[in-house]
Amino acid sequence: MPGSCFRHFAATLPAVADIGNTKVAPEQSASIADLLLTKLPASAEAYPQKLDLIRETILFVRLDAAAYRAASFLDDRILGPATQGAWLPLGVVRDAAQRVRNAHPVHFIFHTGHVGSTLVSRLLDEMGGVLPLREPLPLRTLADAHDILAQPESLLSDGEFGRCLALFMTLWGRGDDATRCIVLKATSIAGRMAVPIMASRADSKAIYMNLRAEPYLATLLAGQNSPIDLRGHGPGRIRRLQARVGVPLAPLHALSLGELTAMSWLVESWTQDEAVARHPAQVLALDFDRFLADVEACMGRILAHFELSADARQLSGLARSPVLTRYSKAPEFAYTPAERSEILEQSRRANREEIRKGMDWLEHIAQSDPAAAAVVNRLQL
Repeated sequence: MPGSCFRHFAATLPAVADIGNTKVAPEQSASIADLLLTKLPASAEAYPQKLDLIRETILFVRLDAAAYRAASFLDDRILGPATQGAWLPLGVVRDAAQRVRNAHPVHFIFHTGHVGSTLVSRLLDEMGGVLPLREPLPLRTLADAHDILAQPESLLSDGEFGRCLALFMTLWGRGDDATRCIVLKATSIAGRMAVPIMASRADSKAIYMNLRAEPYLATLLAGQNSPIDLRGHGPGRIRRLQARVGVPLAPLHALSLGELTAMSWLVESWTQDEAVARHPAQVLALDFDRFLADVEACMGRILAHFELSADARQLSGLARSPVLTRYSKAPEFAYTPAERSEILEQSRRANREEIRKGMDWLEHIAQSDPAAAAVVNRLQL
């Protein structure tokens, strides 16, 4: 019974437990844990929000279908004073997951960053039968763990990592009677998990959204918060890129903002290129500009790739969807393809010098490293 499974762990809870901004007493947390553990095998209502590999626990919170669809990010922003949740031991979760019987295919949206992935996710919401998972935190935790599997500091062996990934694929695959599949939209830096995930699950498919380098630079340099995002992800990205190229890279602090953006484009585009090359039947690359030029045709390709049926009327409806008139990460704000084009042109004028520096940096790397040149040339077509 869930209560008996949880009883030992409840005794180890601290005086209060933090769930969002709420302080939860041990007895209340134990009660919520029993409820979540009861729901876990049959319902996505028990959502695995966070994975702690040090304590070997998973934070589960209650989340209904409407909350899944409303969330642009399934990170700590979904937690609040009214959130019900509890940390459960990894072993207890594994036992409960063995009773899952309604698992559905889990497909993915990987992307190079700021290339319409949330927009596509929200358009898929309108199909019916698709449960969205937008940027779940455990995928990033798993990506970090995968990076160091061969290193002495790894907390997981290869086998333990494989079992942990399989567990989350089972947890992510839960839905309800109306669910046909789950579509998980990753963060851009979690695209490095595309190859291990596709290798582990032949029934999973992915689209990988991208942009050519120049519009990517114009897009990122137009964003007010982009410098923070680029610098925050910069250390991990430059380590990944240095592992791929045969020439020493300039240190992160020496890069201009345009060069930093170009470096980000190259490593994430290279990651996409590898995923498509290694799993061509499972991973479909899609340029965002081409998507916007023919939403109906591109959505048709995506739906066919995910083996979701749609007739011409449904596809036409998606092309006229109000989703295309809103900023997908914050739907309260209006944002159309025409506005995007105007912003990009403004960015090209305002950031001409940094865009030039970024494109020059890419040309230099391509001239210095044949493998990098192959990626740049292939993705610039």
